[in-house]
Amino acid sequence: MFGECLENVRTRTPLIHNITNYVTVNDVANILLACGGSPIMSDDIEEVEEITSICGGLNINIGTLNQRTIPAMFAAGKKAESLNHPILLDPVGAGASTLRTKTARDLADQIHFTVIRGNISEIKALVAGSGSTKGVDADVADAVTEENLNEAVAFAKAAAARYHTIVAITGAIDLVADENHCYVIRNGRPEMGRITGTGCQLSGLLTAYLTANPGNELEAAAAAVSSMGLAGEIGWSNMAPTDGNSTYRNRIIDAIYQMDAETLNRGAKYELR
Repeated sequence: MFGECLENVRTRTPLIHNITNYVTVNDVANILLACGGSPIMSDDIEEVEEITSICGGLNINIGTLNQRTIPAMFAAGKKAESLNHPILLDPVGAGASTLRTKTARDLADQIHFTVIRGNISEIKALVAGSGSTKGVDADVADAVTEENLNEAVAFAKAAAARYHTIVAITGAIDLVADENHCYVIRNGRPEMGRITGTGCQLSGLLTAYLTANPGNELEAAAAAVSSMGLAGEIGWSNMAPTDGNSTYRNRIIDAIYQMDAETLNRGAKYELR
C-alpha cells in the first residue's frame, strides 16, 4: 500500500538536492519539509557535484532554464548517477522552445533518470523532439481522458521503455508507468492548475519518495503522485469562501504535512494496468 512509502519518507528524512525553478523554489523546499524530507537548493557549477554527493536524491527541473545552470544540471546528474542516487527530470516547457526541448532530450539521453515527470505535452515533446505546449502547460489537445486512456497508457509505457525509466504523466488523470505496468491515478482537483508550481512541488516530493523507498520505485512514484492529488482534494475541502489560489497553495502544503499512511491508503484512487 502507498502508506508504507509515505511512512518511509517520514522515518528516513531523505536529503534532496534540487536544481529547480526559481519561480517555485520556496514552495518546493516547503513541500519537502512538509512530507518529512530535507531540501538543499544548489545550482552553481562550482559546488553541485559536492552538494549532490552528500544528498540522497537529485531533482532537476528546467523551468527557468539558462546557460549558467545547464552545465550544472549535467554535472550534478552525472555525479548522482555515478553514486547510484535516484534522479528525477522535470522537463518543464519541453516543446515550447528549441533550447528547452534540446536540453531536456540531451539530459534524458546522457543521464539515466529514475523518473521523468511532466505533463503529457512535455513528455511527447521529449520523445518526439518537438511538440506543442501552451507555455509550460499541456496543450488541451493532448489531455488524458477516459476516452483516450488506453492509448495514453500505451504511450506512457512506450516512453518509459524508450528511456529505461519510470514516466509520470500528470494531469486530470495521472499515469505512472514503467514499460510493463501503469498506475492510473484519479486523485486531485482541477483548481490545482490555477496555482503556479504544483508540478514543481510534486517533482520534489517524488524525489523524496524515491530516495526513501529504494527498490520499490514504481510504487513510490505512484504513492507520491497520489498523495499530491489527495492533498489537493483535502486542501480544497478546507477552503473558505473568501480564499483564493494563494491560500489554496498553502492548504495543499499543510495537507501534505498532516497526511499519514492511513489517510493516503484510504484516499488513494488508482488502478494498475
